[in-house]
Amino acid sequence: MTKGYWIARVDVYDTDAYKNYTDRNGAAFKKYGAKFLVRGGKFELKEGMSRSRNVLIEFPTYQAAVDCFHSPEYQHALSFRRGHVSAADVVIIEGYVGPQPE
Repeated sequence: MTKGYWIARVDVYDTDAYKNYTDRNGAAFKKYGAKFLVRGGKFELKEGMSRSRNVLIEFPTYQAAVDCFHSPEYQHALSFRRGHVSAADVVIIEGYVGPQPE
């Protein structure tokens, strides 16, 4: 099965309130086998527009990535992030399995 990923770009407006979200999202991530590959960190924008924080989360399957987002556990955590706390772009994407450059 192909892995699934969340690609998220986030601007946090209230770091104290954002912690309410991060303190609660772990239950959903654990349940669906999530693994953080990127969680903030230094970056260089080369094209387009960016936000201040970038996150890449790997899931064992694409379906697990979708199910995690729609789960009651994640939706509860998300209710603490949406609105005045932050703005985000989130994409759920299927991993690539195929030929690579040689």
